[in-house]
Amino acid sequence: MVRTRDTRIDDAILAATIDLLSKVGYQQLTMGAVAAEAGVHRPAVYRRWPSKRHLVVDAVARTMGVTPTPNTGDLRRDLVDGMTTLVRSLSGTALGRALPALIGDLASDPELAAEFRRRIFDTRRATTAATLHSAIEHGEIRSDIDLDFVLDALASPLYYRVFFGHLPLTERVAEQAVDGVLTGIRREPDRPRIALEE
Repeated sequence: MVRTRDTRIDDAILAATIDLLSKVGYQQLTMGAVAAEAGVHRPAVYRRWPSKRHLVVDAVARTMGVTPTPNTGDLRRDLVDGMTTLVRSLSGTALGRALPALIGDLASDPELAAEFRRRIFDTRRATTAATLHSAIEHGEIRSDIDLDFVLDALASPLYYRVFFGHLPLTERVAEQAVDGVLTGIRREPDRPRIALEE
C-alpha cells in the first residue's frame, strides 16, 4: 500500500523554513532546526527535500508566487501590479535577505539552479511576457521590441537593489521601472496625413 504524502507536514516545514530564514538567515539555517521548528522529525524533512537548497527553493516558490502579472488590458497598471508583487515579497522580508545567499549557493548545483529558474524565474517571466504580447496585438507597444531585453529591464532595478542593498526597494521603484520601459516601447500615434494643395 502506497502512503500518501501529508501536505500538512509539507506546509508546516515550509512555514518553519520561512520563519527561520527571518530569524537566522540562509547561512545559519539547518535542516535540523527546520524540523524542530516545524515539530517533525528530521527524516520527515529529508524525505521531502534532499538538501537545504532544495527546501529553500520550494519555500521561495511558495512565498514569491508564480503568476504575478495580470492582463486586464491596462498595460501600465498590469505591469506595475506584477512588479509590485516582487517588491512586496523581497523588500524587508526573510526571502529578500536570503535570496542573494541562495543564488550564490545554487552556483554549485547547476541542476537545482535550472529548476529554480524554471519554477520561479521563468514562470513569473512568462506571465509578464503574455501581458506584453497582448499589448503588441492591441497596437499599444511596438512589435519590433526585444522582448527578453524588455523583461530584463522591468525587473532588473528591483533585483539590483535586493542583491546590492545600496538603496531601499520600494513600490515607487516598481513604478519607475515600468514607466521607464514603457517610454521606450510604446507605439507613437499615427500622424494624420495632410493633403498638399496643388
